[in-house]
Amino acid sequence: MSSTVRLPTAIPHGRTARRLEWPFLPPDLRAAIERRCGSPVVDAHTQRSGFTPGFASVLVCEDGSRHFVKAASVKAQRMFAEAYRVEARKLAALPEGVPAPRLLWTLEEDWVVLGIEHVASRQPARPWTVPDLDACLDSLETVAAALTPVPEALALDGFADELAGFPAYWERLHTLPGGLARVEEAAALAARFGEVTAGQTVVHSDLRDDNVLLDPDGRAWFCDWNFPVAGADWIDSLLMLIGPRGDGLDVEEVIRRRPLLRDVPAESVDIVLALVTGYFLASAQDPVPPTSPHIRDHQRWQGEVCWAWLGERRGW
Repeated sequence: MSSTVRLPTAIPHGRTARRLEWPFLPPDLRAAIERRCGSPVVDAHTQRSGFTPGFASVLVCEDGSRHFVKAASVKAQRMFAEAYRVEARKLAALPEGVPAPRLLWTLEEDWVVLGIEHVASRQPARPWTVPDLDACLDSLETVAAALTPVPEALALDGFADELAGFPAYWERLHTLPGGLARVEEAAALAARFGEVTAGQTVVHSDLRDDNVLLDPDGRAWFCDWNFPVAGADWIDSLLMLIGPRGDGLDVEEVIRRRPLLRDVPAESVDIVLALVTGYFLASAQDPVPPTSPHIRDHQRWQGEVCWAWLGERRGW
């Protein structure tokens, strides 16, 4: 496989999150979690990837069992606590056969806590490799088959409705390489996204290396189902290519051989790339939240990857 030019980044992949750690959770909360796990916790492995500050650890119990537990304070981390509530509802509604760790239990009082199936796994290597990417795309084809049509219990909004404000991000961008004419052309493409993204498949919509687990058999599992929407079955597969493209893989070759992507009109691909490029680059200009010091750099990098990719596809 040939490669494109890798876009350098100083983002510390796998170490981007500032998270709460087990010893600093309130004693009564730790006790409640241990009761749900069924055994005292003897070790905790904090998950350092991602961009949110909530508690996320693999807990090792005295009986040898392992549990993946997420938690956020309703008072101090309200936005993240609500996100965990949403994630719990979505996970509970996913049918069997979807490659996602199962929700086992929840606690909801002063904290929102999710007990999730532990999957022995690793995250995709960075820079991305072809085998890891293919594992992800294989599982996304499984997801598309299992989640078309959208299960009634998920009750999802459509992709175009949920992302209706995204084209407006281009109004904040005027000085990108290629000049204002290219910015205006990209904005016009993004404005058409409703034409090409409709569908009856569950779209995860937030897939990156930090939301993927690769088990010892090489199967990819997808985490963090906070933002699923109903849309076209190829969207997640396309968005999964952003990181690999930035890491130098020839994703156009990938598009030509993958069942969910190879028959998608080129203009439709460009429209979705224009849509997310505007979001990433405009969001990167926002202040850096103290709880997530790397998120703006990550958004900027993804935006630059997408802008270069879009320009190459359009002959800019």
